[in-house]
Amino acid sequence: MSPELRTRLRDRFAWRGDRTDDSVFADLTGWWRDPDLLRDLGPALAGLFADTEPTVVLGLQSRGFIIGPLVAAALGIGFVEVRKDPRQLSDSDAWYRCTTPPDYRDRQLHLGFPRRLVGPADRVLLVDDWIATGGQAAGAHSLVTAAGARWLGAAVIVDSLSDNQARRRLGVRSLLLDRHISPYWTHPWLPARTPPRRRWLSGPRGRC
Repeated sequence: MSPELRTRLRDRFAWRGDRTDDSVFADLTGWWRDPDLLRDLGPALAGLFADTEPTVVLGLQSRGFIIGPLVAAALGIGFVEVRKDPRQLSDSDAWYRCTTPPDYRDRQLHLGFPRRLVGPADRVLLVDDWIATGGQAAGAHSLVTAAGARWLGAAVIVDSLSDNQARRRLGVRSLLLDRHISPYWTHPWLPARTPPRRRWLSGPRGRC
């Protein structure tokens, strides 16, 4: 990734919170509002896995539904939604389903996608905006395994994993690390926390 793109991502990102608050909220809306940045996100995330030749992109609900198609279009391949609390359209509409390990809100979610959309011949790339604990990404990994497809990894904008083993296991590659957008630069009054507890910084609902 070019230093110029990293600078633009940082410039259009904000932590929202008042001095009376003991937590802040990640605001990513500036990324979606900037047409040039939105245009460049797909190729930048696709470039993280340029050596892997994926055949399909998965996107986690909800922000994965925004950036996943951008990456798929940049790669010239298709896109599949990974839905939370999935509901099949009919009795004959079979889905792969799983329950995730705890995510950044300590929730265990139900994920799934239709069986007809991913098969053994596929090489699958997961795309999302932010990875915090890896719980939802691990759930997506299990779905890909159930489909008999090959998992290539996860392309994310921000990587805030504290577990290096999870990062290697899931094959995470990112445009930014969380230290590149630390809230302590803009909100110095926040109490100091050790890195594993930085999940208390409430953030984007789409984190995986």
